Amino acid sequence: MDIRTNSSAECSFSDFALRVYPFLELSTFHQTYYRILEAYAQGRIRKLIVSVPPQHGKSVGATILLPAYLLGLDPDMRIAIASYSGTLASKFNRRVQRIIESREYAEIFPNTTIKQGTKPAGYIRTSDEVEIVGHKGELISVGREGSLTGNRVDCFIIDDLYKDAMEAQSPIVRENCWEWYTSVVRTRMHNTSRELIVFTRWHEEDLIGRLMNTESVRQLTTFSDIDNVRDDEWLYLNFEALKASSATEVDPRNEGEALWPKQHDKRVLLSKRKLDPQRFEAMYQGHPASREGLLYNDSFREYGNLPRDIMKRGCYTDTADTGSDYLCSIAYAIDTDGTIYVTDIVYTQESMELSEKLVAAMLAHNDTRIAYIESNNGGRGFARALQRAVPHTKIEWFHQSGNKEARILSNSATVLHSIHMPKNWHMRWPEFYTHITTFKRLLKANAHDDAADALTGIIERELGSVERRLQRIKFI
Repeated sequence: MDIRTNSSAECSFSDFALRVYPFLELSTFHQTYYRILEAYAQGRIRKLIVSVPPQHGKSVGATILLPAYLLGLDPDMRIAIASYSGTLASKFNRRVQRIIESREYAEIFPNTTIKQGTKPAGYIRTSDEVEIVGHKGELISVGREGSLTGNRVDCFIIDDLYKDAMEAQSPIVRENCWEWYTSVVRTRMHNTSRELIVFTRWHEEDLIGRLMNTESVRQLTTFSDIDNVRDDEWLYLNFEALKASSATEVDPRNEGEALWPKQHDKRVLLSKRKLDPQRFEAMYQGHPASREGLLYNDSFREYGNLPRDIMKRGCYTDTADTGSDYLCSIAYAIDTDGTIYVTDIVYTQESMELSEKLVAAMLAHNDTRIAYIESNNGGRGFARALQRAVPHTKIEWFHQSGNKEARILSNSATVLHSIHMPKNWHMRWPEFYTHITTFKRLLKANAHDDAADALTGIIERELGSVERRLQRIKFI
């Protein structure tokens, strides 16, 4: 289909993008992203939040191409672009202007033009503000905390209010952002105004987090959500760099699949996660966690070398309950003081057939003498297979009947006090590290509790028996 023969009403946002940016490559993810942005442009969505990982084209779509498309559809629309600095916001504005003055744009939207040279007189065109010739429309750019006095806004696009992690971690900066949003952005809105927030997440209490805690926000999982959302309700879509949540109609990827594999494949993303799991979880996965409300955070004691006086080498395994759960198997050593040193971990969502081999290899490598296996949900068969694979390790299976939430919470302080991690544990087991250091006290807020459950199990099996022996000694 030749887009040049289309009227503006027939030109989809994706077609428009490819016409004015012929070098653009739209992956499956981008096609979905642009489909949702088109629904926003059509007015079917009034309040939209999209969280996208770095370097995945969020700004090209939402902050450069979309304003040009909106002004083409409605030359009377008044649009504001905001970012963490006026310089960046002006850069977005200039790029939109270059699109509007292109030949390709004129073929699609001939009624939307801007001042060129000294004519027509009376119309504004700067890097911060441009007006549509013959219409009421304009495009304004503003930095965070900038003023918009007297300007009515029909569409507000906010792209990254925080420059970096340091700003996002500052309570003062976050509060200033919130104050600017409520006192400037919201005061320029009217009954039919639209808002679009596109962010890379940095902190649990960033602007997106604050809105999710104070206003009605609906997760965008099916395209029918677009037609069912209320005018006062936000639609929220988080694109994870590596799929970790359940598949949906909007994002049907399988767990572990990369969002844009041609540019950021799984190998590259895993290497980034290995360097800094917590930051990766926020920036690339869209799941930031503040230190408030965490059960463990990063307070574990670390060790360089094992002490010489090791009295026991054991392992605790919590087999996966469901397909989305992790098998968590932790090998450890205990010294004469009862301190527990984690030496190796298998933390995987692979099938039992593969995880059996991984755990068996770990037991052999760590010279494990006894391994405790929870027999729930197939654990007994897993234990039997391990016993055949590592006959020199005593395999002991048992049924775990205790309340998981009570067990994890009541043993959390002992876990932090008694279990030591190797210094490079965030590099060796990044998923395990992330799930533990971001684990919340409110258990239902966690996607996975397998790591916390296994650490709790070690404490119960080892230190619990020590306490009982001490009680017997005192009684005697």
